[in-house]
Amino acid sequence: MSTTRFLTGITTTGTPHLGNFVGSIRPSVAASLSPGVQSFYFLADYHALIKCEDPVRIQRSTLEIAASWLAAGLDPEKVTFYRQSDIPEIPELTWLLTCVTGKGVLNRAHAYKASVDKNTAAGREQDDGVTAGLFMYPVLMGADILMFKAHKVPVGRDQIQHIEMARDMAASFNHLYGEHFVLPEAAIDDHVATLPGLDGRKMSKSYDNTIPLFSSRAQLKKLIGGILTDSRAPGEPKEVEGSALFQIYQAFATPGETTALRQAYADGIAWGDAKELLLERVDQVIAPMRAQYEELIHNPARIEQTLLAGAERARTLATPFMRDLRSAVGLRSLVQSSAAAKPAKAVKAALPSFKQYREADGKFHFKLVAADGRLLLQSTGFDAPKDAGQAIGQLQKDGAGALQALAPRLAPVDGVAQADVLAALQALADAASAA
Repeated sequence: MSTTRFLTGITTTGTPHLGNFVGSIRPSVAASLSPGVQSFYFLADYHALIKCEDPVRIQRSTLEIAASWLAAGLDPEKVTFYRQSDIPEIPELTWLLTCVTGKGVLNRAHAYKASVDKNTAAGREQDDGVTAGLFMYPVLMGADILMFKAHKVPVGRDQIQHIEMARDMAASFNHLYGEHFVLPEAAIDDHVATLPGLDGRKMSKSYDNTIPLFSSRAQLKKLIGGILTDSRAPGEPKEVEGSALFQIYQAFATPGETTALRQAYADGIAWGDAKELLLERVDQVIAPMRAQYEELIHNPARIEQTLLAGAERARTLATPFMRDLRSAVGLRSLVQSSAAAKPAKAVKAALPSFKQYREADGKFHFKLVAADGRLLLQSTGFDAPKDAGQAIGQLQKDGAGALQALAPRLAPVDGVAQADVLAALQALADAASAA
């Protein structure tokens, strides 16, 4: 049986809450036990520096998140569980990828564009408050993924772009220096639950509406008591649709228990009684893990030892791979024969390539990328992947004629001349003819 590598990172800036448990921790722990899967879980403390300037918060969050995952059943003997900053090869790989990644690609990163749009709307200079760390965030994420040759990266739809960018970085490097990287794929699970918070919006520390995962029973009772409900009185039928209380209960209950509460809503259960049911159901799941969490959180040395052991395991892969990559780009001993490690481009010329992908809005797009990673052509969204594929085929076949015919479906790319696009299409056509 072939092994599939999954990789998941958790940014160390907050305290895990029930939404994190339902949406990420619980399904990831379950997936790590699947046969034929090799799992990598890391604490993304380098990424945390982009969002948080409080060293104490980052250290505490690292402890809390590690303890949460271990208490939830993550087995460090069966997975590679490590802290990002314990792998020095990752920032080194980040630099190598930086050198093959076009600035235009990073200009289109969602997080950066959101910051620019916010500044523009406020009448500020577009890069006001934008650090190089925020701008380069996708490259660091690419290094995290590519270092361990991950095949699948579980992400939400809003993160698909980062996986596409990692693929672009890998392809650009492979074109220049030979086949070193695996091109990762986003693993989207549309069935993963998103929990509402105390106010009915998505549970998020950004909204300050979370229920910490390992709250004490007393704290859990108080927080559940504060969940927003409507004004319907006891005995009056209630709607499960839009009820944060019901949705949280459903995420922790069996199908039979969920059906029973749905009926109780229809029968007019009092909100206080419904909240008591939720407290008991959540506490039944959390209590055993809470005891383990408390033991771990008060023994940071044990967690530190676990993370260092995971880093040692990770580096048995990262160190030799980084040595190969250094040699590939020419960072090698002066006594090493230059002929011994010629890059692939000396044998086979790198070619432009079309890349088709899906954006968070569900639309299908494609782009034409030069061999050096520059974006040459970008489409607008298509409703179906076959439509995007047909447009690509038309461009490959008809060149200039297709450019004119498809003009309404192509978005302008700053600084790119049509001659460059035509030259790239011709290079692809010539390669196809030669083949």
